Amino acid sequence: MARPKAVIDWNKVDNYLKAQCDGVGIAGIIGIHPDTLYRVCEETHKMGFAEYSAIKKGEGRELLRAKQFQSAMEGDKTMQIWLGKQYLGQKDSSKIEHGGSIKTQPFYALMAEATAEMQDGDDEINPDTEPDETGT
Repeated sequence: MARPKAVIDWNKVDNYLKAQCDGVGIAGIIGIHPDTLYRVCEETHKMGFAEYSAIKKGEGRELLRAKQFQSAMEGDKTMQIWLGKQYLGQKDSSKIEHGGSIKTQPFYALMAEATAEMQDGDDEINPDTEPDETGT
């Protein structure tokens, strides 16, 4: 005796796909084998599950985008800022002001200075000596 034909609630499947669920997960939720879901999709919708899934997932992303836009238009300032950054290239900026002059030197000049000071002074490091109890 053959197994009973799987009855699939495509509205449920569509909603899971819009929520970005995958076929294996959806099949588990509705209690069928993924291969059954894929085969019945071909029979019912005349397209492979990958194509069907891509269409429904795209719809889900667009519904979410529309809902975010709606929230922003209703005054959600956080959503307004986020969408401004995403769609309008806006960004947070901060200015740092400095009243004094800054002396800059290339790194190699600083190293040359430090090396010259070590050679002229008593702070010369001898690699052959062991550090004292303080670790220096």
